[in-house]
Amino acid sequence: MSEEKKIPEGRFGRLARLSGLAARTGASLLFSKQGASAAVQAAEVLGNLRGIAAKVGQMASYVDGVVPEEHRESYETALRSLRSAAPRSSSASIRAMIEQDLGAPVSELFAVWDDVPVASASIGQVHRAVLLDGREVAVKVQHPGIGAAVESDLANAGILEGMAIAFGGRKLNASAMLDEIKQRFREELDYALEAERQGSFLALHRADPTIRIPAVIADRSSKRVLTTEFARGITLEEAAESDPALRRAWAETLWRFVFKGNLVGGAFNADPHPGNYLFQPRGQIMFLDFGCVQPIEGQRLLDAVAVHRAALLRDEAAFARASAVILETRGGLYEELAVTYSRRCFDPIFDRPYRITREYVASLVQGVKDLAMKARTMKAEEIAPLPPGILFMNRLQFGFYSVLARLDVEVDYAAVEQAFMADAGLLTG
Repeated sequence: MSEEKKIPEGRFGRLARLSGLAARTGASLLFSKQGASAAVQAAEVLGNLRGIAAKVGQMASYVDGVVPEEHRESYETALRSLRSAAPRSSSASIRAMIEQDLGAPVSELFAVWDDVPVASASIGQVHRAVLLDGREVAVKVQHPGIGAAVESDLANAGILEGMAIAFGGRKLNASAMLDEIKQRFREELDYALEAERQGSFLALHRADPTIRIPAVIADRSSKRVLTTEFARGITLEEAAESDPALRRAWAETLWRFVFKGNLVGGAFNADPHPGNYLFQPRGQIMFLDFGCVQPIEGQRLLDAVAVHRAALLRDEAAFARASAVILETRGGLYEELAVTYSRRCFDPIFDRPYRITREYVASLVQGVKDLAMKARTMKAEEIAPLPPGILFMNRLQFGFYSVLARLDVEVDYAAVEQAFMADAGLLTG
């Protein structure tokens, strides 16, 4: 676990650190064969900043295609610590926040409290504790000062604009995408909202023995403190070394969790970094962290179901029509390019069984960049602004597929999806 660090909160101080990092990283990528120096510097700076800055580093640590291929190994190794071992906040400041929010001394709230966190990430850190009734729990506590730090990052719009452009393009409704980013990241600071969403996902997947979600302990939770059942399991890196049959079972579980959440539950967990998955025997996975959840509601949910139904039927014409509807395109070249890209994202359903590879994921990331580049040469009236939710759907898709690529196994994803859609009565329009 990294040493204790106080979060820099000021807008200009955080911007200066990021600007310096960008300059040093760019030079290292240009002049170093491995980019190792840039990777180590990035991990240190982004880890100390935490907040949105650390989330960008988390993405670079596992999403294929974000960092140039020749530097991928160096960055993935150096930035991996940002998933669960970012610099931690002091035990005194954590205790003070718990006691302020829950209204009692830590010694009265918990029979056992471990001051050394088991994990520390971008928004908060997790401590092991035991309740007065003997239940073992995980207590996630926000880093003191993280609220101000996130607001400083939100004010430094350039950081977020870069993310929006990378996943959608300057001409593709960047302003609306920035507003959406800000809303989602502010919601991550509200642990009471996260507890509510975690309960909804638990209810949706309760009957599935392979999808496990820790229950929330409501009377030990608040807006900045979230207490849940303690979870154990192995990491993605360890899971990737398991036998193919077990890896296949885990991949099927991941697909059910994500797409049943989307199509049946009407929401998706848009933060799919590997630290949120703990792999267990018999294909079980413990799913953590429901702070970044994007709703899919009303007609958009019906349109999403139509896209997936067409893919399951391998009906190319119906898929193209449904994709054009959900992407809100206006015909012409842009629609053709956008629908073609969407079809590429659905290869794991059309081409069954399918092995998701890191090269495939990188091609999807590059595809978004190519689409944005081509959009720059088109007239504004030819381009359909990206509809709500697409930015975070891209974040989910790239991250989720990158996780599946690490499992590196051939799976009939269509059969997995067809089963839960049939159970929910979604296979007929």
